[in-house]
This record gives sequence, structure tokens and C-alpha cells, in this order.
Amino acid sequence: MKMNNTRASASLKEMIHVAHVDKFYGDFQALSDVDLSVNQGERIVICGPSGSGKSTLIRCLNGLEFHDAGEIIVDGISVEEDSKHLKTLRQEVGMVFQQFNLFPHLTILENLTIGPMKVRKIAKAEAEKRARLYLERVHIPEQADKYPAQLSGGQQQRVAIARSLCMETRIMLFDEPTSALDPEMINEVLDVMVELADTGITMVCVTHEMGFARKVADRIVFMEAGRIMETATPDKFFTNPDSERLKLFLGQILDH
Repeated sequence: MKMNNTRASASLKEMIHVAHVDKFYGDFQALSDVDLSVNQGERIVICGPSGSGKSTLIRCLNGLEFHDAGEIIVDGISVEEDSKHLKTLRQEVGMVFQQFNLFPHLTILENLTIGPMKVRKIAKAEAEKRARLYLERVHIPEQADKYPAQLSGGQQQRVAIARSLCMETRIMLFDEPTSALDPEMINEVLDVMVELADTGITMVCVTHEMGFARKVADRIVFMEAGRIMETATPDKFFTNPDSERLKLFLGQILDH
């Protein structure tokens, strides 16, 4: 990971700025005084036990959830519930979920072209050209005319990644993209994500896949009970963690 320091350097644009963020669901505090800064081209992996706030944080980054206190700025846009810029933000930030969320009645090609045509106002021929390009990128160009139900779970998740790429976003968010997949399909999705990381896109990924984190991340963020407990490079994260809680977490997750 020779490029880490270059990508993370202060000269690069800060793409994601999170400061003193709190999030409540009734009396339950899901996020507590969270701070996070992600520079252009950085690859951040967020991990932690279930209920630690990982998915809540990543959903707050593009306004699928709204924080109650603090500040979130993504690509220069303040993420606020009443912001008139939310539509623009969601066009610029791609999101890949645990579930694939493909339109079952549309072909794969149609799933990939509907966003660019309706949102970006791109002509059909150009949208289809772009869609086929990104299906090549995720290694399933031959699936273009099939329907989602005809594909495996791993192939559907790769379509979901391609769909976000078709919007040509500068930031990609992943919320446990392999958790709904059968074990034999996980690697095919992770391999695509590794290749995507090498293109220089800014990436924030919630995952328990520690091999992926070690290979791809510039920094790994460990969360528990709604707080960021530790942030470190992969080498330090895995070989010399600061907290006993992270040591325990790694001991549990790496044994499986």
C-alpha cells in the first residue's frame, strides 16, 4: 500500500467531513460524538460488532438517515433533512446495500440505464454504451439482456455495483455488500470491489470481510456502541491495536 500516504495527504480535497455527530432513535443513541474525515481517493473500511452504529453512520452520509447533532458535509454539500441539495448529493454518491434492490421487471441493461437517462438526462444510446462498459468492468457483460431473477446473488450484487458506477459518482458507499450472499459468491463481489478501489474512487465500506480490509483499506475504523473507538492503517490495526476491545473483536472475527 505504497500510495496510502499520497492519497491521504493534506493536499487532497476532503470529500467527507463528519464532526461531533449524534443520532438518536427515541431514547437510544445510535451515534455518539462521531468524527471522521475522508480525503479524495481514500478507501475507508468501517467495522465493529452488530449494533455499533456502522450502517447508521454510512446511511447518514447520503441522507438516508439524518443526524440529530453535529455536522456532515459530503463533496461540499451539507447533509441536512431540509436541504435543497439532497437530490444533487444522492446523484453524486453511489450506494450499494446488503440487498441488491434491482427492478425485477427490467432487464439488467434497463436497470443500469434508467438512472442515467432519468436523472442525468443522458440519451439512451449513450446510457446503454456506458452500461455495457460497466458490465464489462464487473465481468458480467453477457448478462445484459437477462432479468435479475435469472442471476445468482453474486451476479446481482455486481449489477448493483455497476448501476452505481453508471451514475459516474465520485464517492461510493457500501453497506455490508456481501452479507446477504452465499459464502461461495462473496469472493466474486469482493474481487470486483478490489478492482474498483484501484480506480481511485473515494470509497467507504462497512464490512466484516477482514481480508478485504487488509488488502484495500487506507484506514480501518473500529466502532462500538455508536462511537469510533480506534482508527488505524491496516498494518497497525491488525498487528498492534491500541484497545483491548479491538483485540477482543479481532480475536473473535479472525477465528471464524
